[in-house]
Amino acid sequence: MRVHGETGRRGGTGRAADAAMPWAAARRAARELGARSGPVPAVREPLAAALDAALADDLIARIPLPPFDASAMDGYAVCGPGPWALRGQILAGRPSDIDLRPGEAAEIATGARVPTGTTAVLPYERSEVRDASLHGAIESGRHVRWRGEELAEGSVVLPAGQTVTPAVLGLAASLAHDDLAVRRPRVAAFVSGDELVDDGVPAVGAVRDAIGPMLEGLVRWGGGTLASRERIGDGFAAMVSALGGAAGASVVVVCGASSAGPADHLRGALAELGASVVVDGVRCRPGHPQLLGHLGPPSAPGTLVVGLPGNPNAALVAALTLLVPLLRALAGRPPADPGLAAGCLVEGDVRPHERDTRLVAVRVEQGRARPVGHDGPAVLRGAALADAFAVIPPDWRGPDARLMWLPR
Repeated sequence: MRVHGETGRRGGTGRAADAAMPWAAARRAARELGARSGPVPAVREPLAAALDAALADDLIARIPLPPFDASAMDGYAVCGPGPWALRGQILAGRPSDIDLRPGEAAEIATGARVPTGTTAVLPYERSEVRDASLHGAIESGRHVRWRGEELAEGSVVLPAGQTVTPAVLGLAASLAHDDLAVRRPRVAAFVSGDELVDDGVPAVGAVRDAIGPMLEGLVRWGGGTLASRERIGDGFAAMVSALGGAAGASVVVVCGASSAGPADHLRGALAELGASVVVDGVRCRPGHPQLLGHLGPPSAPGTLVVGLPGNPNAALVAALTLLVPLLRALAGRPPADPGLAAGCLVEGDVRPHERDTRLVAVRVEQGRARPVGHDGPAVLRGAALADAFAVIPPDWRGPDARLMWLPR
C-alpha cells in the first residue's frame, strides 16, 4: 500500500509523466478493450447463483403469463348479468369441477383459476348477498388475469446483456426457468505489499489491507466473479510469476504495484512477459497511478490486466474507472453506462483541478449533491459516507456535474 502513489514520484519503471490518459478516455479505452476481447463464454447457473451476472441469451417466456385465467381479486367469479346463484367456493391451488352458466357465481380467492364461463370477478367490497343471491355491478372481463395477456409463450421478455437483478430472478422463475445462461468474467486478484496484514491491530510499520476486502463487491458490481485473491510480496520475480500463472481468469487485478516507486514492479513484469499497455496512468484525483493492459501483442489480447493504486480510495476510483467498464464489456452488457448519471447540482466549495478530473465523494438528496469530505487517496471514510463521486473535469464551471454511482 504505497502512500506515495499520488505524488507521481518516478521509480525504476520508466513511465513518462505525460503518458497519463484523460479520465473519460480511460473509461472508453477499458470498455473498448473489453468489447474487443469478449464476450466471455456463457455458463448456465441456477437462479439462486445468477444474481448480478449478465444474461447471455434473450430471456424467453417458456409459458404464457399468466399461465391460466386467474382471479385478480378476492370475491366472486360470475357468469352473465346478475343477480347470481352461488355454486360453491374455489381456492388457489385447489382443484375444482365448477363450471358456470349464465346467472351463476362461485366464491373465489385471488390467484385461483376462474371456472369456465366466467365473465368477470366481482370483488367482495362491491358485492352483496341477500335472499341467497349475489348482487353487484360488473364490467365484462374485469378483475380477471387472462391467460397470456401479459406475455405469450415463446415471446422475448428481456434482451441478452441485461443485468440479472432480484426482479429478473423472480420473473425468470415465473416463466418456468430453473437456470439461466449468463456471462460472468472470472477475475484473479493479487494484492502486493510486504507491509500489509489481514487481521488484528497492525504493528508499527504495518498496515491493514483495505483493498482486498472491497474487491469482491467491486468485481460483482461489474458483473464478474472474484475467482481468487492472493497476497504476493514486493518482488519482481513474484510479480512475473503471478501474472504468468493466472490461467483461467479473464482479468487479473494487481493491487498496490501500479505506481512508480522502487517496489512497484507491475510495468516491468508486463514488459518481461511481452504484454501490451493500453492505459498507463489516468489524469484523475484520486487514482492517478492506474494501469490497463493485456498479455500478448496489441492485435491479439490475451489475459487482461488492471493495475490499481495501493491507496484504498485511489484503488476504489481506479476500479470504477477501468475495472468495472472492462467487466461490463466482457459480460456483453449494453454500451450505456448505468454507473454514470446525468447532471446533478453540486453544492459547496468544489473547485476543478487545473489538469486532472477530480472525483469528489458526495451525498445526493433531492437532486442535489453535497461533498462529504474525507476523500483523500488513502482514506475510504468519504466513500463510505457517499452515494456517488461527482465528476469534476478540469474545465468544469458548475454548478451541475455528472455522478459516478458507488456500489451498494
